[in-house]
This record gives sequence, C-alpha cells and structure tokens, in this order.
Amino acid sequence: MQTIEKLSFEEALGELESLVRRLEEGKCPLDEAIKTFERGIGLKNHCDTKLKNARLKVEQILENSDGTVSMKPFLNEEAAF
Repeated sequence: MQTIEKLSFEEALGELESLVRRLEEGKCPLDEAIKTFERGIGLKNHCDTKLKNARLKVEQILENSDGTVSMKPFLNEEAAF
C-alpha cells in the first residue's frame, strides 16, 4: 500500500471511493473496519489539501487597505496573452 502523501488526487479519490464501498458492505471485521476508516480519513484530508492547493494556484487572496479580504484570479506569466 502506497503512502498517502505520494498519491495523486485521482489515486487518493479512487482509493477512498473503494474504501467507502467496502465499509458500506459491512462485511469487514471490526479491526479491519477501523483501519479502513482511519485510512479513509487520511485520504480525505489528502484530497482536501490537494484541492486547496489547486485553488490557490488559480486564485490569489488579497488583503484590501480597509482590512477586508478579496480574491482575484491568479495569472502566471505563461497564461498571459
């Protein structure tokens, strides 16, 4: 089993979906179900982090002079036309 940190978003999501199906079947012994649930939580957190990082790549968080926060699309030099 590969460590969670090395999984791509798609790999982690696929494994998470598989674990959920296994738990929903209810055929796992309790110890295995607990380990499966714990791995699922790790995979969910990994996916959340990957999504957050992807979002930050396309948006910049700006603090305005009045202290409020706004978002603007992130434009890197390669994307500028």
